[in-house]
Amino acid sequence: MKNILIVDDEESVRYSFKRFLSRANVRVDAAKNGAEAFEKLSQQTFDLVILDVRLPDMTGLQLLQKIKAIDPKLIVLIITAFGTTETAIEAIKLGAYDYILKPFDIPSMKNLVEEALQCSHLMRTQVIFNPLGQAPNSGDDIIGSSQVMQEVYKMIGRVAESEVNILLRGESGTGKELVARAIYQHSQRSQKPFLAVNCAAIPETLLESELFGFEKGAFTGAIRRKIGKFERANGGTIFLDEIGDMTLSTQAKILRVLQEGCFERLGGDQSVLVDVRVIAATNKNLERAIEEGLFREDLYYRIKVITITLPPLRLRKGDILELIHHFLDKHCKLLKKNPLTLTAEATECMLEYHWPGNIRELENTIRRAIVLCKGNSISAELFLEEFQKPESSRHPENKIERGVVVSPEMLQQHQGQIYRLVIEEAEKKLLIQVLQHTSGNQVQAAKILGISRVMLRNRIAKYSIKHDIISGESSAANRQTDK
Repeated sequence: MKNILIVDDEESVRYSFKRFLSRANVRVDAAKNGAEAFEKLSQQTFDLVILDVRLPDMTGLQLLQKIKAIDPKLIVLIITAFGTTETAIEAIKLGAYDYILKPFDIPSMKNLVEEALQCSHLMRTQVIFNPLGQAPNSGDDIIGSSQVMQEVYKMIGRVAESEVNILLRGESGTGKELVARAIYQHSQRSQKPFLAVNCAAIPETLLESELFGFEKGAFTGAIRRKIGKFERANGGTIFLDEIGDMTLSTQAKILRVLQEGCFERLGGDQSVLVDVRVIAATNKNLERAIEEGLFREDLYYRIKVITITLPPLRLRKGDILELIHHFLDKHCKLLKKNPLTLTAEATECMLEYHWPGNIRELENTIRRAIVLCKGNSISAELFLEEFQKPESSRHPENKIERGVVVSPEMLQQHQGQIYRLVIEEAEKKLLIQVLQHTSGNQVQAAKILGISRVMLRNRIAKYSIKHDIISGESSAANRQTDK
């Protein structure tokens, strides 16, 4: 259950917030002045406070200071109908998560509240080192007693209290965000903000404004100033997940923050000073991206002062049983099911499988089996349907159509270039095929291919793949199918 406190002297505002924010897992309380709010805050724990600047007995900024003195991690949103630049700047300096002018757009406010609640969860939920997968607790667990995981634990302990930037490397699903949070919680910045940004999930046209904010009038639709993630994380830690998916222009701004501790909001000319520790993560080969001109070498050396590599699950199979028992216990409780066990055959299946999706896939597989299980034990049949899929369906790279034919004449005429020419031809055919499948949608195509949007655009330009080629070949393929 999430708890939100609304502090506003207008009854209509308190009522409106209660009406559009209350739901099954969110409880909304309200206070009409600072004294009442402070009393409620001293009696119970809240995940978020939405606070008006003007109150009858004190200013919202005075109450904000009191809140931060007793609970530095409590997220506070400031709202006001009488906004000034000075008040907004002071609110952010005092630790407000954001500053919103009345009247506000309800869908936008809902999104901001969801974002703030998620940020609160990441900061407050402890990451527990639970090597043996013992009974779940109220935190999030990092499970595993294998030698490779022991080395990860040691590295976290060595680097957490330092101020250096850290690069986390590992395949998708290996737990990079959990490790980032563990580093934050054991750092000297643990009482300051922790913000996580998935750089691959935000369209590149929005990522820069999401990270650095924008000024009113910076572009069409920018009706008020927006505070970016770096400014919100001032004094704390920001986790940049999938940093390898950033465009070069955004990388340049990140580099400046790391070098000079400042940036300008989009559309602004005034430098904003910040003190933020950066933990970055990627599942990409950044060295190759540097060679291909897709990632800045100077940024690479700035973020990898310390590198922690998280092993894929197939290289720590000794931890699988511990993870199975942990997730069985956890999800049986969450799903309100009686405790379940795995049959010997099911356990063997789980141990033999190679887990391309790593821990995330293992957890989802266990959860699915619990939902479908009808008895007291989970049988192998609940896994076999997924595990016995053709190798090509689990590993798309093995399903690439082998349509490049090398003739004797080609061998004679292009000696010393055959490998490059064949690879390029196969790559071009693959790109066209995937772009046809997504009807030219480059975001979806990049996701299917497992590459960044920047890399995809560069390849499209390299091979001169035009829109009419995609649509034309797609139409031709459809006509052929119709026949």
